[in-house]
Amino acid sequence: MDLPKYNGNIHPDEWINDLQTYFNIKQNLINIDIVISLVDSTIKLPTGIDNIEKLRNALKEDISFTVFKNTNKRILQSLKYNPERKGGNTSNFISNFRKLCYNAEINDVEEQKKFLYKSLPNNHFDYISNEFYEKMKNVNSINELIKRFEEIVLEESNLIRNGSIVALKHVATGKYLSSVKNLCYITGSRSQLVFIGSSEPIPNSLWKIEFSGELAAYTDNSIRLRHVKSDTFLGILYCYYDNISGRSIRDYYKSPSTNHTEVSCRSGNDGYYWNGNWKFNHSKLKNYQGYLKSNDIINLNIMRVCDVNGNYIQNGQYEFLRSHDIQFTVENDTFQEVVCHNERLGGNDEWCIELIHEVKIF
Repeated sequence: MDLPKYNGNIHPDEWINDLQTYFNIKQNLINIDIVISLVDSTIKLPTGIDNIEKLRNALKEDISFTVFKNTNKRILQSLKYNPERKGGNTSNFISNFRKLCYNAEINDVEEQKKFLYKSLPNNHFDYISNEFYEKMKNVNSINELIKRFEEIVLEESNLIRNGSIVALKHVATGKYLSSVKNLCYITGSRSQLVFIGSSEPIPNSLWKIEFSGELAAYTDNSIRLRHVKSDTFLGILYCYYDNISGRSIRDYYKSPSTNHTEVSCRSGNDGYYWNGNWKFNHSKLKNYQGYLKSNDIINLNIMRVCDVNGNYIQNGQYEFLRSHDIQFTVENDTFQEVVCHNERLGGNDEWCIELIHEVKIF
């Protein structure tokens, strides 16, 4: 290791620590004259320096150290955090942040907290900046500050965003909500069927979640689930006229086995007849006010506009998405039924939403 020279572009403590490490490795006492000779000639030292501590203090009193600290503080002020989903690297960011605080001798946690907050995005809604001060209460060390920040970053990475690709696991059976392109019911609407399929998220069980805004809030939400492989939407279909029987029905199509409301996938262009707008609530936490995130256990519900007798329901009636052990058969294949119902909620109505990956919607 070459002995590093001091030219004012490194913190004096760090430079001296490096020298002490060098001499310890060499098992030699530090020669103060050799150390002083390593200080750049443009830095004028006072006479009478005969030990490391005097040298350390002299270097900190030199104007070069003031410039060094102020430079690091300005860099700290301009430091910006980018999460990994936007091409950033949290580990590198934290390393730079701590180094800049050290170089600028910013040791007060409240001041460090302010600099960290200023590094967060502020040109659009961002979960991290909104949660920051709530999560940073009672923090009294930089290690605790970084720990809390990492917790926020981890939560943020699990948030479901507009355009995210998700899978919906039926909690009771551990299987995923699925559909198959052009495979249709042989009863009811004859639309693309929906069922509970594989115990692993496969292409037929992937959905693009769409809603207004960046994040989906539990307090006010409406989402659409677009089946990735078939580019169709999950929903329910109202029927005025049955093409098979040739008679008026004025009701929603019935599921193949239990005569609950049929759930199907369609292009979503059926206007008044088709509803693909779902609402969700947290099945475990009543009146939860956070944002939808990966691994949340939710109930999904959708509005009907008429009852089973075809009578219009003022303000609509919500039914919940459910699966159960009852099966139906299409083309010699057996499928586990998915329906909507207005009965009492239970375990069969719970869905775990899992973030698979995100896509950009332009």
